Amino acid sequence: QVQLVESGGGLVQPGGSLRLSCAASGFTFSSYAMGWFRQAPGKEREFVIRISKSTGNTYYADFVKGRFTISRDNAKSTVYLQMNSLKAEDTAVYYCAASVMESGSIYSTNYDYWGQGTQVTVSS
Repeated sequence: QVQLVESGGGLVQPGGSLRLSCAASGFTFSSYAMGWFRQAPGKEREFVIRISKSTGNTYYADFVKGRFTISRDNAKSTVYLQMNSLKAEDTAVYYCAASVMESGSIYSTNYDYWGQGTQVTVSS
């Protein structure tokens, strides 16, 4: 019954933008911090960005360099990932996840629920 469903992935040119959405259900969305992770073929899943339960505090991986922005709409139980200035190395399956920790975590083991992922391909 708990679900996190990502959408918005696709093919985009280098330098382009995408906005991913993650719709949550089956749990109290506002009681969980939310994060985005990604996994490229043959590589480990890595942290991208997270947002706290209620303060709006955000934190992101160094490779983001301000290009990505996370936001959440608790009324809609949805978290978003706005990705700008995309690079080829951003190509991966992107996953959203929910954590009971106040501000989430950079570690995947600290997340309780996971979405199925959405493919982002950055290529010319």
